[in-house]
Amino acid sequence: MKEKKQLWKPGNMLYPVPAVMVSCADMEGKPNIITVAWVGTVCSDPAMVSISLRPNRYSYDLIKETGEFVINLTSQDLARATDWCGVKSGRDVDKFKTMGLTPGKAEKLDLAPIIEESPVNIECKVKQILELGSHHMFVAEVMAVQVSERHMNETGKFELNELGLVAYSHGEYFSLGEKLGKFGYSVKKRK
Repeated sequence: MKEKKQLWKPGNMLYPVPAVMVSCADMEGKPNIITVAWVGTVCSDPAMVSISLRPNRYSYDLIKETGEFVINLTSQDLARATDWCGVKSGRDVDKFKTMGLTPGKAEKLDLAPIIEESPVNIECKVKQILELGSHHMFVAEVMAVQVSERHMNETGKFELNELGLVAYSHGEYFSLGEKLGKFGYSVKKRK
């Protein structure tokens, strides 16, 4: 039976998306954090990602000036800080200090810090800025990835899917949970 649908004006309904904290710094090394949900994979070789920001955001000019940023994945224990860093401006408050987060040294970047409490830090260098309208997309090459050894299992595998990663969907945060299948499960032969 055909389901009845409504036609809405064009808009972004591509949900859920990752909710990440992007760390950056000014030319003097003063750090800041911005929460970003418009983030994605662009290419695997070379490893490239993108983030989309409004030009009026405080972090926009910092990233444009320095050409670097870190995508810090968030887990359940960082959910409150993730939301807070998305509604407060670095122009007015030190987000690291207020949220009790620790800026750490990136391995391959000069100014942008990692967030030590994040289980995964993706260090990025801007390659291109696409001015698309309300948001500008920073396309960046991944220079290094730091992962927390605390989340390695006894065989040395990083247990990314056990972290309770945070997703954002239509104004709400969710923790990723139940596994539905593994890549290729739909075509795997059953015994």
